[in-house]
Amino acid sequence: MKVLIIEDDHTLNKNISEALKAECFEVMTLFDGSLAERTTKREQFDCIILDINLPGKNGFELCKDFRNNNITTPIIMLTAFSELEDKVQGFDCGADDYLTKPFFMRELLIRVNALIKRKGKNSYSTEPVFTFDDITLNDSTKKVFRNNDEIVLTPREYQILLKLIQRPGEIVSKADLVKEIWGGSFDANTNTIEVYINFLRNKLDKPFKKNTIKTKVGFGYYLDTK
Repeated sequence: MKVLIIEDDHTLNKNISEALKAECFEVMTLFDGSLAERTTKREQFDCIILDINLPGKNGFELCKDFRNNNITTPIIMLTAFSELEDKVQGFDCGADDYLTKPFFMRELLIRVNALIKRKGKNSYSTEPVFTFDDITLNDSTKKVFRNNDEIVLTPREYQILLKLIQRPGEIVSKADLVKEIWGGSFDANTNTIEVYINFLRNKLDKPFKKNTIKTKVGFGYYLDTK
């Protein structure tokens, strides 16, 4: 399980990280809200621990924007304040749970485990939805949206996008795409994949003035927000 800690207090960040690693979690630590925003658009996590007072972008803004693209990953918000208004605002932004500093590390671990377990149970009854940046792909309805506008894709275009969005930020080789979509009877040396990638860019990127589908020459394709 992978947990992201977004906390600008380096000592607290380190203490939370060590406690989670001791429970065999994979951990990523960040200290800046703007960097965290870019990171959550290209990587997936099983839980996010989010401080409110952050440089670059505060926790409320970060949580709200994250929820526009991801409604399933649980978020625990941390704050030095105990006012009810802060808690209400945090929940309104999409937080799943709330802890006021100082707190017992054991309590945080219990809440992280409970939220991840709840997410696992709920995932069986929800539709398989993948998101990247402002792109949403629903593999149950086979529909794709960008910035709430539906993008109509052919089956091959859809399959390529699905493979890329399932591995956000990772390079997917042309050979892997050919094998997954056309099987072993197709020649991976043809330019068919390039043609379909161009079709995808014309539908998914150009109308929105984005450059999300990237090429790593000699290696393959990947999604990126830069």
